[in-house]
Amino acid sequence: MNAAGLSLEQAPPFGVPLRFFLTAPWFLALAAALLAWRGPEVFASRWLPATVALTHLLTIGFMAQVMLGALLQMLPVVVGVVVPRPRLTAALIHLPLTLGALALAVAFLNGIPAWFRGALGLLGLAFGVALVAVHMALWRAPVAGGTVIALRCALGALLVTVGLGLTLGGFFGWGLSLPVVSVTHLHTAWGLVGWTTLLVAGVAYQVVPMFQITPPYPSGFARGFAPLMAVLLAAWSVLTFGGWEKAALLAGAALALGVALFAVTTLYLLSQRRRKIGDPTLAYWRTSMASLLAGALLWLLAPWVPALGQAPQVEWLLGILLIFGFAVAVINGMLYKIVPFLAWFHLQAQLLGRAKVPTMKQLLPDAAIRRQFWAYLAALLLLLAAAVHPPVFTYPAALVLGVTGVWLGVNLMGVWRIYRRVPRVGLTVAPALEV
Repeated sequence: MNAAGLSLEQAPPFGVPLRFFLTAPWFLALAAALLAWRGPEVFASRWLPATVALTHLLTIGFMAQVMLGALLQMLPVVVGVVVPRPRLTAALIHLPLTLGALALAVAFLNGIPAWFRGALGLLGLAFGVALVAVHMALWRAPVAGGTVIALRCALGALLVTVGLGLTLGGFFGWGLSLPVVSVTHLHTAWGLVGWTTLLVAGVAYQVVPMFQITPPYPSGFARGFAPLMAVLLAAWSVLTFGGWEKAALLAGAALALGVALFAVTTLYLLSQRRRKIGDPTLAYWRTSMASLLAGALLWLLAPWVPALGQAPQVEWLLGILLIFGFAVAVINGMLYKIVPFLAWFHLQAQLLGRAKVPTMKQLLPDAAIRRQFWAYLAALLLLLAAAVHPPVFTYPAALVLGVTGVWLGVNLMGVWRIYRRVPRVGLTVAPALEV
């Protein structure tokens, strides 16, 4: 089977990406529990242990979990290269990544060096296997189109992000002497602007036109955006670490403009959808790109507008917009496309000619997706409000964030349960799936 440039016959077993996708939502619930436990104090400073633990539950536990699982699925299908021994590779990434994210959160909360050492070992193994396996596959790609170029740049950024993260872990676990604040800024920028944004861009080049029925991204943009952003990010890092503040500000402004350009381009393409039938995942894409655009503008203006630069809430608003508004929204929306599609595809391969295969909408009805989106949007707005006025909005934000994560997890588990049940009972299941 080949459609829209996809080589679906090379897809790995469903269990390879599914283990990542079913695990990730529960880290949103854990983040919500931590926010409810520590309350408004979390918003007192981005450097507090509970705040850093909360951030890594989102970035490693949720975001990296899905992003690495999606890469293991995408490389054979989109790029045309097979990750060696996919089941073993997935297991060597998934288990230490999950345990490492939990251990790192505990380490930040209790401050015990041994926990940092354990977390670094687990995360080093997970990301090490992922980087080696994915890099080996990516550089064997027969055609280097826009998606491949963006994925290569994103994997390079992940390598830098992980290297900086392990270096910071050396400070906490072994007392390594280093400029923690500067390294943390670099770690954050490479993780959010390099790894996350460039990976989302590479995926968007394929899935936005395919699933949302839009015109394709301009070829020049698709090929040039990721390399340009990688060069700008490298220049900004050198200038920042070297103490050239004015030049670093200009490089940072260029990065913010690049991020804004990607968001505007995607929003424009979404406005040109050729399918007029409503798609519930469209709201996630629009929310994600609007948050990315708002975050880019805030990042661009803060150094030049004194009122913004001096406001303590700006860092929080920026972090919430980029992590929860941009990354979590687009990942949430893509999960609702990827998981039912993969379940349908693998059932089709198993049952073709033998039994009726449920449609994607029977596997996961649109109504369930729309309802969970409203919970997600409420969580985003409450988190932004909590950044401005923590005493009033922190606990409602934690409650709705927990609802969002659990609801996403339950919806995805529902698809998996149907996938497991249909081959056993065949035709008798399909009518019962209609909503």
